[in-house]
Amino acid sequence: MIGIETRLTRRNLLCGGLAAGALALFTPGVFAEQLARTPRLTEGPFYPDKLPLDQDNDLIIIGDSLTPAVGEITHLTGRVLDINGDPIKNAEIEIWQCDAKQVYLHTRDSVPKKDQQDKNFQGFGRFQTGSTGEYRFRTIKPVPYPGRPAPHIHLKIKKGGKELLTSQIFINGFPGNKRDGVFLGVRDVVDRELVSTDFVPIKESKVGELAARFDVVIGRTPADADADHH
Repeated sequence: MIGIETRLTRRNLLCGGLAAGALALFTPGVFAEQLARTPRLTEGPFYPDKLPLDQDNDLIIIGDSLTPAVGEITHLTGRVLDINGDPIKNAEIEIWQCDAKQVYLHTRDSVPKKDQQDKNFQGFGRFQTGSTGEYRFRTIKPVPYPGRPAPHIHLKIKKGGKELLTSQIFINGFPGNKRDGVFLGVRDVVDRELVSTDFVPIKESKVGELAARFDVVIGRTPADADADHH
């Protein structure tokens, strides 16, 4: 267990003013310039088995529809970085999550719950990072569902046809986190912070939109793997 003073000291060392709980703490026992890797977490059973036609980064609106998804609109942003804090460009980040009615975009979940599913929620989206490693999505604040009391957004990072990381984003301080098997499986208190972030109201929004910042730190890239074999 890391003491509060140590955690705060390490938090103050974050490079570039990255948001607390999004990226974050320097890994103990390594050189200070290396950032803590985002922990790997299970993909879960509901990665879409049939990807939607619309796979863009706006999960609130499908295609040309005028009807938005149900839920608290959330602008999820962040950067994909390596352990030295350098941006990883041209990385593909995918997110997927259940809708506000607790249904995933997967036939094992959506077929038996077809009358419950929010047909206006895209359920899955992709974005390719630019030169700064930035990504952005418009989605909904995740909700709990039977078996998973901790609301979460799944994410996967790919580059050059290779999967680099699969993880999940949790709501910082959500009561259900204390009863969620996946979250509790993250034993280290620092690692729990690295997979959690705040969902903060956007003051100027007239419809109650939220903002969430989550930076992803990749330990290895395809270039690293290729270098090991040469």
